[in-house]
Amino acid sequence: MVKKEIIQIKKDPASLAIALVLPVMLLFLLGYAVSSEVENMDIAIWDQNKTQESRNLIQQYGNSHYFTTSYHVTSYEEVDHLLDNGKIGMALVIPPNFSKQIPIQEASIQLLIDGSDPNIANTALKNASLITKNTSLDIQKEQLNKQGVQEVSKPLKEESRVFYNPDMDMMKFNIPGLIGLIMQEVILILTAFSLVREKERGTMEQLIVTPIKPSELILGKLTPYTVIGFISFLFVLISGVLWFGVPIQGSIPLLILLSILFLITTLAMGILVSTIAKNQLQAMQIAFAIILPSVIISGFVFPREPMPFIIQAMGGFIPLTYFLEILRGIFLKGIGIEELWKQTLILLTFTVILCIATTLSFKKRLK
Repeated sequence: MVKKEIIQIKKDPASLAIALVLPVMLLFLLGYAVSSEVENMDIAIWDQNKTQESRNLIQQYGNSHYFTTSYHVTSYEEVDHLLDNGKIGMALVIPPNFSKQIPIQEASIQLLIDGSDPNIANTALKNASLITKNTSLDIQKEQLNKQGVQEVSKPLKEESRVFYNPDMDMMKFNIPGLIGLIMQEVILILTAFSLVREKERGTMEQLIVTPIKPSELILGKLTPYTVIGFISFLFVLISGVLWFGVPIQGSIPLLILLSILFLITTLAMGILVSTIAKNQLQAMQIAFAIILPSVIISGFVFPREPMPFIIQAMGGFIPLTYFLEILRGIFLKGIGIEELWKQTLILLTFTVILCIATTLSFKKRLK
């Protein structure tokens, strides 16, 4: 059965190309495209002060790589129009008495932010607050120096420490998640067509008359795809580490071992889809019905903690949810099996259940 499947794969170079080339291509595309960091956001400026101090503040916003001062307005109506049309992500409003209030530490500005995307809005607010605070201190210091005062009354001090990703580099967070997501999508779609292809090509009869059990047939189907999936995983892993510069803080053998477990889980899921579907179109529809929730509620895009309990429970039935925790735990935190045993056990349970369900759902007879 394994030999037969290998021969069939060799005769289908398109599927082999999907398994080996598509994952790396998706990693490069999504690695650069998937990011919640704010860079070069178009903002509007309403400077009602028009002094050297206000111009310095505007210059600091323009010099940063977070914002681009694309529009200068003179009313809230203009700001509302730009926000409504999505032309800007934020507006900076400087009041008329801005420069006069700086020496007495009462200066304030107004930030009007498009909150359509909460992640981007929150990041923009933090970046804007940091620029404003640093600029106001520089302006205050310059004014006090002119008056012969050397010390500046600084705002409340903050002491911050960032664990696991001190630079808060989104690439280090995105790449491990992309590896898991890409592997699930490619392997699931690839294997979802395996038995359906036999039905449409008319070779199912030959499988039915073979003297093997359904479990042996499923194992024969899984084995070559497991090897192909593992090679594809290595390609994506090496690309993520070498090209994107995302280091693996934890055990590489543990990462490979648990990744093989996830591959088998995904392969079993794909074979199950293939046994249920009656044709390739139906198999594709079922596969995408699995992939879409995996992207949304697995923790790949949105954090799971704020989600309602029901949504979190639904995400608990998706193997990718636990594999993402494994990937990010090993990549970023460097944790071992003592912290990942729960996720490993759940993935193993998924694998056993899916393999049993696949064997039971496949019947060696035509309908």
